[in-house]
Amino acid sequence: MWSIARTVSRPRPGGAALFARIADAIADDIRRGTLRTGDRLPSTRELARQLDVNRNTVVAAFDELLAQGWLVARGARGTFVAETGPPALPARARRRSNPQPKASVPGRAATAFALRPIAPTIPTLGPPTATYQLSLGIPDTRLLPHAVLARAYRRALHAPARRAILDYGPPHGAPRLRAAIATYLRGRGLSVDADDVMITRGSQMALDLAARLLIRPGDVAAVEELGYQPAWRALEEAGATLAPVALDHAGLVVDRLPGIAARCLYTTPHHQYPTTVLMSPARRLALLAHAHRAGLAIIEDDYDHEFHFDGRPVAPLAASDHGRSVIYVGTLSKILAPGLRIGFVAAARSVIEQLARLRGSMDRQGDQVLETAIAELIEDGELRRHARKMRRIYAARRDALVTALDRELRGAVSFDLPPGGITLWARVAPDIRLERWGQRALDRGVAVAFASTFAHDRAPRPFVRFGFAHLDEAELADAVKRLRRALDDSRR
Repeated sequence: MWSIARTVSRPRPGGAALFARIADAIADDIRRGTLRTGDRLPSTRELARQLDVNRNTVVAAFDELLAQGWLVARGARGTFVAETGPPALPARARRRSNPQPKASVPGRAATAFALRPIAPTIPTLGPPTATYQLSLGIPDTRLLPHAVLARAYRRALHAPARRAILDYGPPHGAPRLRAAIATYLRGRGLSVDADDVMITRGSQMALDLAARLLIRPGDVAAVEELGYQPAWRALEEAGATLAPVALDHAGLVVDRLPGIAARCLYTTPHHQYPTTVLMSPARRLALLAHAHRAGLAIIEDDYDHEFHFDGRPVAPLAASDHGRSVIYVGTLSKILAPGLRIGFVAAARSVIEQLARLRGSMDRQGDQVLETAIAELIEDGELRRHARKMRRIYAARRDALVTALDRELRGAVSFDLPPGGITLWARVAPDIRLERWGQRALDRGVAVAFASTFAHDRAPRPFVRFGFAHLDEAELADAVKRLRRALDDSRR
């Protein structure tokens, strides 16, 4: 008599539910030919007795197999292996005479069709074993105003218009948030209204959509020679060849652009990623003039605009873009939390419409409930209040990091005080072996990111980036002490 008692065991903690394990075991027996088309299964009561489980568990397993088409119920006659199951089920006798090892789940290891090679995703997170991820430029999610956000979320769900925001919506994003973001951006000097704004699931989606809209296979995309590699990947996946452009103390060297027949430029002029350098006013004007003359599209990634500590933030390129050459990309992740996935694009209305069409083919819409809640935070001034609070806290943490570096690593690293941003870029003394120091630091629980991580050519350069926003003053002091001990270890 057929029995699956030997193939089903109770799940480990965190494993699949028991009914699912029973269903999988029966399906595997059908695949192997142990059960053939038309075979009658024991009753749920009998099978529950064999397996020493609750009958409802077996009923749930049968329901799953019926839904998947493996079994068919024939009333009082019982439950049978379906005749319309997977084609060419092997004969039982043949399986017994020529046993084979259990097959892996189809498609899990390989496919019968060709795949386009995709390069590995550039990691944006440090090693998970590190206690202190100084390699990361991320906000401190412990400071998220959870209660305020939860209240706004509840209001969105209980509002009279909740039916509309729980239904399908436009790919442009929730209208209320588009209007709120437009108002928010006018405070940065951009001349936009709601129709000039699109909401995305984080800035990476915005960058990917912009790349897909602008790039045709074979086009050249200019990028900063040190920069944000996930954005570069989006351009490459769209078919672009990347052309790195040099940086100096005033940001992108705009004079190099006329020699590059580029379709677009990806740039981070406010706090250059990763060096935090501000593009000078003269360079900004020269870049916009060149873009207008050459028909160059500029993707401006203003990823941490709020965090400028010395004076007012510099206005975005898009604020002076009278030639409409700039696609302006931003995010609320650095103010709130990366997991909320709220990004936005501001551009000419025709660009926004095309981006929305592209977005509709991959992701019909965003999270309208969350977007409505975030809109309320902007309308009520909560977002600005939170940004002011974070700016004060992050400035104090920047100063704490500077103090710790001066105390523990004087002579090993040197730097200019960054005017803004949530990371610090430092030059490393020439006698320090970067890889050795990095490994010893990781052994002590601290992850750091050297310049090669951000370089187009991946070549080593004597620079290191320290992220400070997500760690408090005590954590930063401890992390830098560990870095000093790691440096001592690496020199032995």
